[in-house]
Amino acid sequence: MAGELATIEQQPAALATIGQQVRDYIRASKAENTLRAYQSDWQHFTAWCQAQGLPALPAAPETVAAYLATHAEEQSGPAGTQKALSVATLQRRLVAIGQAHKAAGLEDPAKTAGVKATWQGIRRAKGVAQKGKAPAVTDTIRRMVAELPEGILGQRDRALLLLGFAGAFRRSELVALDREDVTFSREGAVVTVRRSKTDQEGAGQRKGIPYGSRPETCPVRALQDWIETAGITTGPLFRPLNRHGQVLPGRLSDKGVARVVKRYAEAAGMDPSHYAGHSLRAGLATSAAAAGISERAIMAQTGHRSERMVRRYIRDGSLFRENAAAGVGL
Repeated sequence: MAGELATIEQQPAALATIGQQVRDYIRASKAENTLRAYQSDWQHFTAWCQAQGLPALPAAPETVAAYLATHAEEQSGPAGTQKALSVATLQRRLVAIGQAHKAAGLEDPAKTAGVKATWQGIRRAKGVAQKGKAPAVTDTIRRMVAELPEGILGQRDRALLLLGFAGAFRRSELVALDREDVTFSREGAVVTVRRSKTDQEGAGQRKGIPYGSRPETCPVRALQDWIETAGITTGPLFRPLNRHGQVLPGRLSDKGVARVVKRYAEAAGMDPSHYAGHSLRAGLATSAAAAGISERAIMAQTGHRSERMVRRYIRDGSLFRENAAAGVGL
């Protein structure tokens, strides 16, 4: 956080020798994506405050309330029309503002009655339902896989799609995997996730990936084929390819996962804007729920710690499996 790091910079000279270590540990306390998001949110707030001639740190509660109210609505100005920010984005901005104040030893303006009332009003007026990407359920995955090209690109993308789905991996987890994190057995593959969004301290999680019933959609065979063809013996499991089909030594980016999902969704005749990297993870949870898999088993594969989060997928998957209207004779 920018506020936390600025506070460290202001410490007495006697602490200078350990200042860098402290800054490193502060950065390590949160995921890099979280730090980047908070920094971007804080910069947006400070830029707005500067334009209004208002201090950002400390920010008066009235300033924070005005910021929320302003960005909850569409704005027209010299630069054109700016869309209203989503409730989810505003929520993250509010957290970033509070974190910056607490890091500087200041009272969090988001905790005051005026800001709380403004925020509650925005939530009631705008609604809090999140518009997530569509889950890539089993049939969707089959359609995507049917569009894979021949050659090494198709092998990599087959392994990526099928492992991402079967393991319900976050895209950041998927691209962080190394060859050393995968072992094969008669039952399938065991994949070790060394660090994830909900496991920042690196306790690790092992996921079992069973053999599929169809060769073309078997995640274990697809992964074995990719590893063998690419000659990967150590280091990053999923890697970029150049235009000549040569495997590069680096690591595929998490955005690369989203591009792969969108590419084959479009090739299969679906709207690519509805799909992203998270579609694989959501697809496994939704498909498992539709197949009657227990909540406990789904959470064991997805790594969710909160029943509330995973139950969103279970509700979607159970819409027609346990539907009251299905048994009334219409």
